Amino acid sequence: MAMPLRQSIRVGTYLFEQKLRKREKFPLIVELEPLFACNLKCEGCGKIQHPAGVLKQRMPVAQAVGAVLESGAPMVSIAGGEPLMHPQIHEIVRQLVAKRKYVFLCTNAMLLRKKLENFTPSPYFAFAVHIDGLRERHDESVAKEGVFDEAVAAIKEAKRRGFRVTTNSTFFNTDTPQTIIEVLNFLNDDLQVDEMMISPAYAYEKAPDQEHFLGVEQTRELFKKAFAGGNRRRWRLNHSPLFLDFLEGKADFPCTAWAIPNYSLFGWQRPCYLMSDGYVPTYRELIEDTDWDKYGRGKDPRCANCMAHCGYEPTAVLATMGSLKESLRAVRETVSGNNG
Repeated sequence: MAMPLRQSIRVGTYLFEQKLRKREKFPLIVELEPLFACNLKCEGCGKIQHPAGVLKQRMPVAQAVGAVLESGAPMVSIAGGEPLMHPQIHEIVRQLVAKRKYVFLCTNAMLLRKKLENFTPSPYFAFAVHIDGLRERHDESVAKEGVFDEAVAAIKEAKRRGFRVTTNSTFFNTDTPQTIIEVLNFLNDDLQVDEMMISPAYAYEKAPDQEHFLGVEQTRELFKKAFAGGNRRRWRLNHSPLFLDFLEGKADFPCTAWAIPNYSLFGWQRPCYLMSDGYVPTYRELIEDTDWDKYGRGKDPRCANCMAHCGYEPTAVLATMGSLKESLRAVRETVSGNNG
C-alpha cells in the first residue's frame, strides 16, 4: 500500500477517535459530485444520461464544502461527471485543503493541462486520473481516440509541476490478467504515478454497456493471476492489504457502503454512488434513516456481483484496525511503498 505516511497516520488517528467515541457508522471518505456533466461518453458510466437541465447544474462552493464538513470525513474524492468542467472546482479544492482534508480530484484528464495553473501542489491534494488500459483499450472504453495520449501527457506535466498524481483503473470481463499487468506496469514503472487504485467493474444500472461487468468468481480469478509473481508487492497500490486479499478471494467481507457516502446535486445518495434508492438532505439522515442491513451480497440482488472498493475497502480498513497482526502488516507495506 503506497498511501503517504502522513495520510496513513491521519486516517489511523481518525479511526481510533471513532472507536473511542463508540461510533458504529462514520465516513472514511466522501464521494463528492459537484456536477454530472462530462466531456466523454464512457460505456461503463451513466451519469450523463441525466436530463439536460440537470447536466447544466453546478454545485455552489459553499454547498460542496459544507457537505464534507458536515460528514466529518478526513478524505474527499471529487468526481462527477468531469470535475474540471466546474468553473469553481479549484476553489472547492482550495477550501477543502485549507481544512486539511485529503482531496483526490478524479478526472479523465482531457482538460487537465489547461487547468493546472488554477491549482497549487499540496500534500493534501492529488489528481486521480482514470486509466482503464493502454492506448487502444483505454480509448475504446471512453469511446474516443486520443484520450489515452492526452491523459499521459497531462500526468507527466502535472508531475513536472510538483503535483501528486494517482490513477484509478476499472477492469471488465473483457480484461485478462495480462491486460491488467500491462497497464499497471506502465503506470507504476514508466509513468511512475504516486499510487494506483483498481476496481472490478460493477453493473451500474444506467451504464450503456451492461454486458461486460465482472462476476465475483471472475473477479477473484482475474486478480489472483494478475497479482502473481510478486506484482502485488511491487505495484504502488493505494489499497489495504486485506482489500487486495478480498479481490483475490483470500478473504471476504460484508459491505459497509456507509463509510464512503456519496453527496451530489440531489443530496446524500442511498446507499452508495453505484445504486440509487433515494436521497436525503443531511448526512445524519443518511446514516440514521437508511436500513443498511438490507444491502450487500446475499441480501440485495443488485449487489450480487459487486466487489467495488466503495463498499468493501472500508470494511477491509476497519478489519485491519481491529487486528494487531493486520495493522502491522499494513504499516510494513506502507513503509515499503514509501521507500520503494
